[in-house]
Amino acid sequence: MAVKSRLNEKMREGVAAVLPIALIVMVLCFTITPIPTDLMLAFVIGTVMLIVGMGLFTYGAEASMTPIGSHIGAKLTKSRNLLLILSVSFLLGVIITIAEPDLQVLAGNVPHIDSTVLILTVSVGVGFFLMLSMLRILLGVQLRWLLLFFYGVVFILAGLSDPNFLSVAFDSGGVTTGPMTVPFIMALGVGVSSIRSDKNAQSDSFGLVALCSVGPILAVLILGFIYRGESSEIAAAVADTYLHTVELGGAYFHAIPEYMLEVAGALAPIVVFFLLFQVFSLRLRQLPLLRILVGLLFTYAGLVLFLTGVNVGFSSLGVMLGRELAVGWTRWLLVPIAMLMGWFIVQAEPAVHVLTKQVEEISAGAVSEKAMHISLSLAISLAMGLAMLRILTGMHIFWLLIPGYLVSLALTFLVPQMFTAIAFDSGGVASGPMTATFMLPFAMGACEAVGGNILTDAFGLVSLVAMMPLITIQIMGAIYVYKTRRTAEAPVVSFGDEEIIELWEVA
Repeated sequence: MAVKSRLNEKMREGVAAVLPIALIVMVLCFTITPIPTDLMLAFVIGTVMLIVGMGLFTYGAEASMTPIGSHIGAKLTKSRNLLLILSVSFLLGVIITIAEPDLQVLAGNVPHIDSTVLILTVSVGVGFFLMLSMLRILLGVQLRWLLLFFYGVVFILAGLSDPNFLSVAFDSGGVTTGPMTVPFIMALGVGVSSIRSDKNAQSDSFGLVALCSVGPILAVLILGFIYRGESSEIAAAVADTYLHTVELGGAYFHAIPEYMLEVAGALAPIVVFFLLFQVFSLRLRQLPLLRILVGLLFTYAGLVLFLTGVNVGFSSLGVMLGRELAVGWTRWLLVPIAMLMGWFIVQAEPAVHVLTKQVEEISAGAVSEKAMHISLSLAISLAMGLAMLRILTGMHIFWLLIPGYLVSLALTFLVPQMFTAIAFDSGGVASGPMTATFMLPFAMGACEAVGGNILTDAFGLVSLVAMMPLITIQIMGAIYVYKTRRTAEAPVVSFGDEEIIELWEVA
């Protein structure tokens, strides 16, 4: 019964995440941007598959990835072997990122880098920085100094890199911290932090996602110096036409076996590693082991449905809608429509609700959940608007990223360390599945229609979405500090030694 209710909850989260965007798209298609009927039907089928796939996947990832991360983290801490902790962390970072669905979608839409090359590059970047994160937890190094150093390196390399790799690099940092990697990495960090017994041990377990987001950016920038890109087809740009419903159904039925093989290859390293760890070290009892294996099956089924729905029917309509809106007078609607979608995307993201509750608890109610929701919605809405403005004007992404990160890093000196860690962790939370599967293809279609460079102007949307919460949540942290100081400085009523105190007056 508990499994059924939990699965129903995840399905409702999938509906909440996908349905608002689907409804906005349908309103646009039935009013100002006509779309071929067959493509609309493909979109509706893709939407249903996306909702079901997200529900199954998030349930499966929660039932399998989180306990696997917790068990492995706890076992590693007992070994007290630094070399073992670091090497296993690197390996796990690589194999868990390979299976990340948002990364799979991004890799399919990057035309000048082979999908396998991009996925492996990003995965190695995550693995290296997960290893570094474990070392930070064990040594108790402050997160702000690592962020300052590595973002300094990032922007130095970015200034020297090929412009065609620049936006893709920053986007890859946002998509890797998705529904597969985040629960696993967080669980692993909590387990490893239990080695320490000091008061900062728990707070240092935050910030793993923040550092693991830097790894892919650096890895792709370095790739740009050594890899010669090759032109290829963008998966989302393939908007097939179907003569009848049988042909449309055939497109989905032919795609499912392909993605079954692809997902099996992506999940196989995780399953093999876990089973080997179970046999030689973990030795879980039968029931917990069975629950994890069933969770992996749900993850597999959900990921197959998710990728099939996205690539056959969902993303391709995003490209076409962007193309249609960017032509004629409707081009001026790009910014407000993208901002509206951004508002609903963050409102529907399940992990955002967890984040806002977390901030309210840490601040003892000084920063309310409602205030956090509104500020994050405004931030992501603004990020989407700026992304469309870049497409219309050809603005270089540095004009937005450099000031944004300077403000973010400056705020780290003004707010409590916990707020900094949560803020930089939340960048990956805000740039959820809908950003990569629909908004990025939408931006690519618009960019193509206005004659812009997709690699420099359309890519970068995910990075803007990932950047805005860094500022928003730390501003909320600054408000918390201000309110705390005002409370501490509030005058205390004192009474003289000879004065008679009437208790009802005091009350």
